[in-house]
Amino acid sequence: MAAPASTQQLVVPMGRLSVYDKLNTRWHKRALQIFMAIVLAHWAEHLAQAWQIYVMGWPRPKAGGVLGLFYPWLVQSEVLHYGYALVMLVGLWILRKGFTGTSRKWWTIALIIQFWHHIEHGLLITQATIHHNFFGSPVPVSILQLVFSRVELHLFYNTVV
Repeated sequence: MAAPASTQQLVVPMGRLSVYDKLNTRWHKRALQIFMAIVLAHWAEHLAQAWQIYVMGWPRPKAGGVLGLFYPWLVQSEVLHYGYALVMLVGLWILRKGFTGTSRKWWTIALIIQFWHHIEHGLLITQATIHHNFFGSPVPVSILQLVFSRVELHLFYNTVV
């Protein structure tokens, strides 16, 4: 009896799979664990920043999370934030194939939100690079930052994604 068409695609010797295919089959669990560690570390930085603002009463420019305590110049760099948004986008895209059903639907929703988050960071890094802020703002600003504070907006993005 022949296997269903959906499983016939997976009947390939593991040695012949590409790295992409291995990341979504044999290595999927480990890849997700590594990706989760990166995501949680970044999310923890945003939680620490919110703690510094709302609990400790620090002014927003001084609240840079744990990393910002040691490397304030780094967390103020748009390159760091854009790079992380890109890593998230690529990770969500690459690991998407390993999901099916409801899991894939939610993973796709996270991918769409992260794509928008990436566009917002693209606007921010563009403004920092060309030394011209959009929308008459005194600092680089994204579209949703016109409505929401940057700290709360990024905490939201990183929580829902």
